[in-house]
Amino acid sequence: MRFNPPAGWPTPPEGWTPPPGWNPDPSWPDPPPGWQLWLPAEPKPAVSDPRPASLVAEEDAAAAAYVAAASTPGPKPPIAASAPSPTASAADDSAALLARIAVLEAALTAAQAGGAGEVIELNDQRVLQDVGIYRYHHPLEGAAAYKDRLREIEGQVDEVVKAGRAVLGADMFTFDGSLAKGRKMVADLGKLMLRAYNAEADNCVRSLRSGNVSTAKKRLESAVKAIEKLGAIMEMRVNPDYHALRIAELELTADYQMKVQEERERARDERELLREQRRAEQELASERERLDKEKAHYVSVLETLRAAGDQAAADELATRLADIEQAIADNDYRIANIRAGYVYVISNVGAFGPNVVKIGMTRRLEPRDRVRELGDASVPFQYDVHALFFSEDAIALENELHKAFADRRVNQINQRREFFFATPVEVRDILAEKVGGLLEFTEEPEALEYIQSRSLWPGED
Repeated sequence: MRFNPPAGWPTPPEGWTPPPGWNPDPSWPDPPPGWQLWLPAEPKPAVSDPRPASLVAEEDAAAAAYVAAASTPGPKPPIAASAPSPTASAADDSAALLARIAVLEAALTAAQAGGAGEVIELNDQRVLQDVGIYRYHHPLEGAAAYKDRLREIEGQVDEVVKAGRAVLGADMFTFDGSLAKGRKMVADLGKLMLRAYNAEADNCVRSLRSGNVSTAKKRLESAVKAIEKLGAIMEMRVNPDYHALRIAELELTADYQMKVQEERERARDERELLREQRRAEQELASERERLDKEKAHYVSVLETLRAAGDQAAADELATRLADIEQAIADNDYRIANIRAGYVYVISNVGAFGPNVVKIGMTRRLEPRDRVRELGDASVPFQYDVHALFFSEDAIALENELHKAFADRRVNQINQRREFFFATPVEVRDILAEKVGGLLEFTEEPEALEYIQSRSLWPGED
């Protein structure tokens, strides 16, 4: 049998049995009702104790309290030295294990509270979620400015290392009775410490990803603490000014990466905008050419009819010719006013769900061509069009709608993504406030491809 102390009692030495008349210390908690102080012993394989020697010593010291309490009087009844019958139930074993787990969890919590086991989160997804929207540590104009600032930091780092001020240490440390030997030992150990610190700092810089600079800084802080412990005897530590330079290097590198990413996104959007504008200009030019040909044809026919004396047909053709001239005027207006275009509100239930819309604008002569392009390969289903509204300043109208739903952006980091958590009806109400009455607006999406496909999906009835 083995002695089974309840939670809150120190662990006894291996093989310990209470002497006759022994009472627990009055400061120890009462055992839970029905607690079995003796359980069947299970044979254990002979293995070496993997625990640190300090932990073993602490437990042995705590266990000695059992022996010290042998002469302590107390109100608790004495514990019989004879072992109980080995008929303990499985429930008793479970209760003993649960109690032991509670003790270990309490010890772990106490150790963590004391800073004995600092854990650094290395999962990038969790870190980025905790950080949220990236905030620049050193706001500068562009990536080139960050590059220049990084070169300045690197120059300052080199100066501190060359001056021998990167690691600080005791100046009067002696070794083997010699001050010179002590100083040489401090210098050599300082080089090793600096090499270890720089290696960790360089690793942190190389492993930086967009937004996880907080993890890299924690890792470098932990490296500083570990190195200071190694040099504690000789009062050696990394110079706080040098450490601050390496931290600034980390922050500037992270800022530089984010700025490069932003500039690439902006350049991509600008190229797409130029391509869209070029397509619109080509379409408008082609339309003007077509209208000019049609006008010339009608002018020629009109002259023939008037020469033939068919005034009724000539009048009808003149009306058609006036419509063509109006179309030419509208086309010329579109060419002269490049801000004119169509604001569209579209959704894709199958790809994004029922409460997500895309609000954008296009200068295309036929705006549905742009909607079809968006649904060609990037999403599994075609977009449903809720509104196509022509505006003389489509860019300004699009920006006003984006501002109205700014707090509902799907992508809160990249402001150039035009998806929003909103229903078509909500967008209709805001659009009506901006432009007045809407002649045409589709509130409910058809989503024909999605509805027909869903019935054929695996597992769907």
